[in-house]
Amino acid sequence: NVKKIDMKYILWSILWACTFSVVAQEQNNVNGKVLDESGNPLIGANIFWEGSLTGTTSDNNGMFFIAPPSKFPDKLTVSFVGFKTKNLTIQSLGTYEIILEESVNIDEVDVESTIKGTELSFIDPLQVEKINSKELEKAACCNLSESFETNASVDVTYSDAVTGAKQIKMMGLDGIYTQITQQNLPLVRGLSSPFGLSYVPGTWIESIQIIKGQGSVVNGYEAFTGQINVDYIDPINADKVYWNAYANSESKFENNLHLSKQHGDWKSMLFTHVNYHDKEIDYDNNFFLDMNHMKTINLLNTWSYDGSDKVRAKLSARFLDEQRDGGQIESVTNPYKIDIDNRIVEFNSKTGVLLPNHPGKSFGIQTAFLRHDQNALIGTNTYDASQESVYLNAIGQTIIVNTDHIVKFGLNYIADRYRKKLNNSILDRVDLVSGAFVEYSLTQPKYTFVLGFRSDYFNDYGVQYIPRVNFKYNPSDQTVVRFSSGKSYRLPNLITENISHLASSRSVNFSQNLGIEKAWNFGVNITHCFYVFDREATFNADAYRTQFESQVVVDIENQHQLKFYNLNGESYSNSFQFDLSYSLIDNLELKMAYKINQVYSTYENVKKLVPLVPKERALFNLGYSTDHKNKWLFDVTLNYIGESRIPEHNKLNITFSNPFSVMNAQITKKYDNFDIYLGTENFLDYTQDNPILDSQNPFGNNFDASIIWAPIMGRFVYTGIRLKIN
Repeated sequence: NVKKIDMKYILWSILWACTFSVVAQEQNNVNGKVLDESGNPLIGANIFWEGSLTGTTSDNNGMFFIAPPSKFPDKLTVSFVGFKTKNLTIQSLGTYEIILEESVNIDEVDVESTIKGTELSFIDPLQVEKINSKELEKAACCNLSESFETNASVDVTYSDAVTGAKQIKMMGLDGIYTQITQQNLPLVRGLSSPFGLSYVPGTWIESIQIIKGQGSVVNGYEAFTGQINVDYIDPINADKVYWNAYANSESKFENNLHLSKQHGDWKSMLFTHVNYHDKEIDYDNNFFLDMNHMKTINLLNTWSYDGSDKVRAKLSARFLDEQRDGGQIESVTNPYKIDIDNRIVEFNSKTGVLLPNHPGKSFGIQTAFLRHDQNALIGTNTYDASQESVYLNAIGQTIIVNTDHIVKFGLNYIADRYRKKLNNSILDRVDLVSGAFVEYSLTQPKYTFVLGFRSDYFNDYGVQYIPRVNFKYNPSDQTVVRFSSGKSYRLPNLITENISHLASSRSVNFSQNLGIEKAWNFGVNITHCFYVFDREATFNADAYRTQFESQVVVDIENQHQLKFYNLNGESYSNSFQFDLSYSLIDNLELKMAYKINQVYSTYENVKKLVPLVPKERALFNLGYSTDHKNKWLFDVTLNYIGESRIPEHNKLNITFSNPFSVMNAQITKKYDNFDIYLGTENFLDYTQDNPILDSQNPFGNNFDASIIWAPIMGRFVYTGIRLKIN
């Protein structure tokens, strides 16, 4: 009974837990900063344990995190081109400031390094692809959904032609099967599923980690195809003032302002974002807006505590108010209207307790509290919903004998209360999940083995179990081979996750006793670094299979119905991807990728290709800078999208879409404290013919704006400025 759930007790729990939350990534590593003698950060310095394959590089702020050695004390080697190599004896976990001396002092000579915009880890037992700020600045990246334009692992498309919602796909499956987190706390989940990618402005992001396959059981049970984790800019390393202004040829304006300030041992950062568009655009003359009118205010305040060797703390509070208006243009009598409002209030905290005298041992708690209100009018359909969520994750870590054997363990609690009303149907629901997990890691010079297990109790589905295995082997310093296997499950939010299909004449039908979704994922990955003509190249290949054990099928095979029922038959996804990156000449980087998707499901006893999923995709990216100081940057990306199956509709005469290509390009001029950029999206001006079916009769039986497989907006140009004050 929803009314009997008293949220005040849960709220008191979250407020109490905020005082003792954890920063799990930092507490398990030796971390620090690499500087030159003037105190400037050194980017791309090499840090590794002497005589081992365990190593890392410093980031854009000179910061680094490295897994602990098998035992303390041990020698840490730090090197950088043009500086003397330094060897340090590290006694325990902690934070270290490392200053390198120049090997040769020559006046008027600058020694600088370059760091790749996308990094593939040779150290992590999971397949991790890191997108940093350099890669994000290759495009406008107005929000998270646009941050994958130069990445082949994540595909982003419009879900319909009227709401403006975007969706991602990994391994051919919808983004609802990918766990999307912010600093390993929930980000896109529940009511935010259709629009949550646009709630994270690109300028807020310091890096994005894409984890393919089965991740750690520590982070939860929902990652069917992997995890996308977003790290916001840390106030400890941030500029005092950062301002980004963006405008495009369609009269869309965005403004981002960041302010950082230090208060004793605390540093705070205020992120602000405003998005505005109200121009009436109808290039295809179907009397529907090609681009929604939008007003967004998005605020985030973060605090970081770094005043103790034993305690780390991060707190954040966020507020978002968004209004989306679309549908038919104003001149139409009795227009078909889209009106979607979202409001979010969110509090997160992470604080860690380090134990310097006990290497490999630590403890902490992660917490999150969310309130999300969503009101939607889509033609004749009304959908009003609210979500109240609490997330608690207590993590402990210890060692067995030495730090070669690490055990993580903990307890997890998630409470979600949904109040939902679709037209006259009440769809209220309460989900209460209590979990426990344990993960064992064995680290050796040539290989790493990770075995995880978790058990979760669902108030409606009882106890569920998850085993997961990850194995990494380094046959050489230049090659890594990974294997992964494991299980995931999730509770679907059917209307929210398929809100785009409300933009049609379909009636909604639910079968009885819809269940929890479960699937196994199996994968193999090979990454090899080599040299061609004395220039570094990296080749990556992976193959993954996601096999559903149970699933709620979303059936749009009948143009008049949107049906939900339990799977009775096969449902799986096979995904194969090949990547190559290579430095053709100085400052000219090439990146190519090719991906094959085989995604099938069973629709009322008939096995078919899942609709609107391209069978193949390819990416070609070239990035060039005029010199090491990057005074001018040029970037161009070409995406090839293969054919996909189109569900039957009497207004369509095709069963498969035609392949097409989309090209984006950007030029950036960099000065000491600011950048000016100019770019174009969809340069080839390819758009889907007739994206809104029977647009002349939106209240009729054949209307459908949800069958989208190609861009709905043609070519447009944008420009912007980035200003930084240290």
